[in-house]
Amino acid sequence: MAEFAERMRKLVPGVATVLVGASLFAVTQNAVAVPGGDEIAAQYKFRELPIALPAGYEDRRMNDVREVNPAYFRIRSWVSSVGAGIAINDLTGHGRANSMCIVDTRTDEVVVTHTPTAPEADRFTPFLLDPAPLPMGRAMAPTGCTPGDFNMDGRTDLLVTYWGRTPILYLAEAGAETVELNSYTPQELVPQVTVDGKYHGPKWHTNAVTVADLAGNGRPDIIIGNYFPDSDVLDPLGQNNVTMNDSLSSALNGGGSHVLRWHSATAGDRPTADYVLEADAIPYLAANGWTLGLSSADMTGDALPEVYIANDFGHDFMLHNTSTKDRIKFAVVEGERTATTPKSFIVGNDSFKGMGVDFADVDRNGSFDMAVSNITTAWGLEESHFLWVNDAESPERMQAEMSRGVAKFTQRAQNLGTAWSGWGWDIKMADFTNSGNLDVVQATGFVKGDIDRWPWLQELAMSNDMLVANPAMWPNMQPGDDISGHEPLAFFARGRHHDQFVNVSERLGLAVEHPTRGVATGDTTRTGALDLAVARQWGPPAFYANESPDRGGHLTLHLYRPVDGRRTGLSGPGTPVYGATVEVTTPDGRKQVSQLDGGGGHSGKRSFDVHFGFGDYTGPVSVELRWHDLDGRAHEQTTRLEQGDRTLVLTSTAQEVSAK
Repeated sequence: MAEFAERMRKLVPGVATVLVGASLFAVTQNAVAVPGGDEIAAQYKFRELPIALPAGYEDRRMNDVREVNPAYFRIRSWVSSVGAGIAINDLTGHGRANSMCIVDTRTDEVVVTHTPTAPEADRFTPFLLDPAPLPMGRAMAPTGCTPGDFNMDGRTDLLVTYWGRTPILYLAEAGAETVELNSYTPQELVPQVTVDGKYHGPKWHTNAVTVADLAGNGRPDIIIGNYFPDSDVLDPLGQNNVTMNDSLSSALNGGGSHVLRWHSATAGDRPTADYVLEADAIPYLAANGWTLGLSSADMTGDALPEVYIANDFGHDFMLHNTSTKDRIKFAVVEGERTATTPKSFIVGNDSFKGMGVDFADVDRNGSFDMAVSNITTAWGLEESHFLWVNDAESPERMQAEMSRGVAKFTQRAQNLGTAWSGWGWDIKMADFTNSGNLDVVQATGFVKGDIDRWPWLQELAMSNDMLVANPAMWPNMQPGDDISGHEPLAFFARGRHHDQFVNVSERLGLAVEHPTRGVATGDTTRTGALDLAVARQWGPPAFYANESPDRGGHLTLHLYRPVDGRRTGLSGPGTPVYGATVEVTTPDGRKQVSQLDGGGGHSGKRSFDVHFGFGDYTGPVSVELRWHDLDGRAHEQTTRLEQGDRTLVLTSTAQEVSAK
């Protein structure tokens, strides 16, 4: 018996190797060999359209790596692997989300332009954002652009984040008639003082932003997620004050998250928006990770959004919102483990590499689920993306669970087919065919080159955590080296009659072998078709017009609050109702929930439209809305709406108004 047991013990590694190899083969075949892929792909059609750029832009020098601190020189391609971003929203005030804000790492510039689908009335001359007279320096680079109405005057502003400094608000001026550089007043998000014209503020390295009504008072609060701690990351003449993560699975020495509460604002030709740092809003151990993704949604039905922090090199964190209208406060909640649950499949206890996160109702039951990107490169680092399915039978039940510190979610990415695609980044869930089933679009790829350096990275993964914080202990990662550099955008689709997702990116013509970072969606034509825009790292951005045949019925809601004063220039129908949650129910009892997303994820920002698809059903639907007014009072209203494109103004009640 002892001899038999010993033989079996020796067989275990071999059997495990075969099983792992078989699973990896299945992963590599996921995009091309899953049954039903052709049938599902036939329901979609995207056409790439050229993006208008500033005159002479493409003749400028295009870079493919950044200058970095001398301590990072050997790994400068790694340090240069993020920063591309893209957003879709309405900058003209015409009520159509057909403007774009693009962060292009090739030039380290922020491009503002219109979508290729915009009508002549919404087109403007593309331009570059310029923060002058605010101080900038060579050791700074933009990393994201988040549209929003930050002074609540009915005009869409732009929040630009950076590596090397704190974010800048570009506030739309009341007298501006067209979208151009001179229409915006740059302002520091975090107040700074300079007497010599140079920047002396904190050296933030921001990779994620979420904007939401965190305090429940109707105002847009902001969470900034930083990666590196404050240091001279991009300064080739900087001090040797830089570091890497102090662990590959539980690092807590990153830049972490900063909560900024809306305080006051003014409109006019010199608009302002004042924010206050809430230093203790997030518990200390949850506020010091290497953050790459942030998003929020109301999980508990109290119109206060919960927040998910996606961290590289360590635990992600789920935050239960316990704020009052005068103070923002969160509590960490975690999943519960059973005997059959892997440790990293517990909310708040994973050791994977969180890159992006999005909230949506995947199983169409009226509750928010979460999709999270990790690293899932076959024959590289095979973790798993997360698809956290909400297990609470009601928002009230989730409130009770979170009050005792528990997040009721089950990780189901493997069962639903979204577990593997590559080195994941931004992730967005949306219904591109109005079938009633959400699709999942995911940016992938890391560093593009010619020499595969995965073996070096795998050696690092086996290192002692006491070594990895020192940049000198990391393997070379320089121009020419490649780690998952040829992975294409992933597009997971279900179609109308399928349970599992299938990656049909190649069939749809989206599988460009270049690293992508940000994903933005929006109904740019107000026809019920969500278009798609993608930011590529060290590559040109792309815009894909949705020409899917036989789209189903849809309801697209534009939710505003009225603003004081006459509507002029770039002002729209009102200011977006941050924090508004919408649940729709069809006559057969099927529910879906969505929200006005003020901006979340990695570096892509969807429009403010709240969009639902209904497949073959084209009749009216029951719509339940939840929101806070400007006095902090919560409101709920159920109404019946015909399908189509609808504009609602929310005060103490919800009233439908003309889109004009």
